[in-house]
Amino acid sequence: MSLIDALLRLKKITPEKAEELKEEVKTSQKSEEEVILKEKIVPEDFLFQLKSQQLKVPFREVFPEDVVLKVLELIPEDSVKYYKMVPINERDGIVEMGMVYPEDIKAKEALKFLARQVGFSYEVYLITLSNFDKILMQYRGLKKEVGEALGELEVERRPEKKVEKEEMKRMAERAPISKIVSVMLKHAVEGGASDIHIEPTRTNLRIRYRTLGDLHSSLTLPLKVHPAVIARVKILADLKIDETRIPQDGRFSIKTAGRGIDFRVSTFPTSEGEKVVIRILDPEKGFKPLEELGLTGRNFEAVKEAIQKPYGMILATGPTGSGKTTTLYSILRKLNREEVNVMTLEDPIEYHLDGANQSQIRPDIGYTFAVGLRHIMRQDPDIIMVGEIRDEETANLAIHSSLTGHLVLSTLHTNNAVGVIPRLVDMGVEPFLISPTLNLALAQRLVRVLCPECKKKVQATPRVRDLVLKEIGEMPEQVRAAVKVPSPLYLYQPQGCKKCNHTGYSGRLGIYEVLLMTPGLGQLILKTLAEKDIAEEAKKQGRISMRQDGILKVLDGQTTLEEVIRLTK
Repeated sequence: MSLIDALLRLKKITPEKAEELKEEVKTSQKSEEEVILKEKIVPEDFLFQLKSQQLKVPFREVFPEDVVLKVLELIPEDSVKYYKMVPINERDGIVEMGMVYPEDIKAKEALKFLARQVGFSYEVYLITLSNFDKILMQYRGLKKEVGEALGELEVERRPEKKVEKEEMKRMAERAPISKIVSVMLKHAVEGGASDIHIEPTRTNLRIRYRTLGDLHSSLTLPLKVHPAVIARVKILADLKIDETRIPQDGRFSIKTAGRGIDFRVSTFPTSEGEKVVIRILDPEKGFKPLEELGLTGRNFEAVKEAIQKPYGMILATGPTGSGKTTTLYSILRKLNREEVNVMTLEDPIEYHLDGANQSQIRPDIGYTFAVGLRHIMRQDPDIIMVGEIRDEETANLAIHSSLTGHLVLSTLHTNNAVGVIPRLVDMGVEPFLISPTLNLALAQRLVRVLCPECKKKVQATPRVRDLVLKEIGEMPEQVRAAVKVPSPLYLYQPQGCKKCNHTGYSGRLGIYEVLLMTPGLGQLILKTLAEKDIAEEAKKQGRISMRQDGILKVLDGQTTLEEVIRLTK
């Protein structure tokens, strides 16, 4: 039974209207669906659910953002358009195919052929015409847009020759190259990437994005566009185009997604040519309230207590990319008021903080952290942020600043908060000066947060349960007493959905170790600098390790045990 006859049987149309519609189908070469929808006789969903019942093919409503580019690429766009069929999902090795006309013999044969050629099994679902059109737009992703720009570039290419500076500048400012760089930046911001890596290899130009802490290859470009792409980035960042022998640093800003985004550019000469890394500085991500960083319980209270003191030092520690700068900016935002003078020394300035006096150091001309800190003391500061304590001079100047009534924020590189004390002594700070100046040391790492929409609850194995119980057993008594471990123990695992772009994760969160200076700890530092003894004393004040803080977040369903172990091993 045709759809027109089905509508007649349901009394949605008259016999006369049915004849009129059938005649239009014959003469217009349009499908029944198109003719019925043009007349607006019934809603589209109703029509296709009716068709689903007739064909006994399950009906599926698909959200275009659910369909990832990797799945779309299984079938060429030309075939998708011609046969009105599109891959919409892949699960357990089976491709789910959305078809507007699953009854079309030619479409079914084409699908069988393509499945054999590519090598996949499939299941067919009925989708509406409008749903199909929206999904089709997804083909215009990163690779599609860059591919079109490369096609334009191929048309206007000149014969190969030695490229001079002015010619390089003209190449970099051509529309196709500008479009390639613009599309890379746009997709990186929209995809939540923190960095873009543009890397020449022997055979091609590789583009990788760092998302949620991990690098992922996004696309490859022909090696011939490498000089022009690098030159375009250099022009944006106001760097020297013809200088390829030494590293350069710069920055630029663009407006995308309705907000201003800063990009920090670093070039680096390699054996295959210049590599560029672009750090994406999104103010919405860089300026998080202190309450949203992942500080909880005793850790949060300790930080609040430390920043309320009018002088002393607060030191954040951890490897590069662990979120130290974000934590310091969050503290600064909380402290930045009209009645205080906030001064910073940074390398580089990552985010602009309204009301603060931020200064970029320039070691190449002798303007170092130590030199800047000496001059800041003449600027009547209340709160000082020093990007990093790297040497003995800076360490002693920071100590002196905190002793003379200033609150000093800075970073160090140690494995944990307990290691801050011996590290300061290694840098020439006298042990008796640490107790009156160090308010708080904070170590951190960033773990990926499970997507709340799709995370899956699973029962923990006996081995996992034993590991969790062991960590809880080593926590301070006051923390341990508040932790309830059910039996059986259930934890969460990543799945993947449209909300998290099928990664299973949504953003990152800090896990922390916070060391608060106490009279008992101050007395101990005068006797010993052994990390083991300092850690034992810190445990008495309620300190938990980063791994233990992570375990509490695992039990709370925020992240996975694998994430915590990976980052704290």
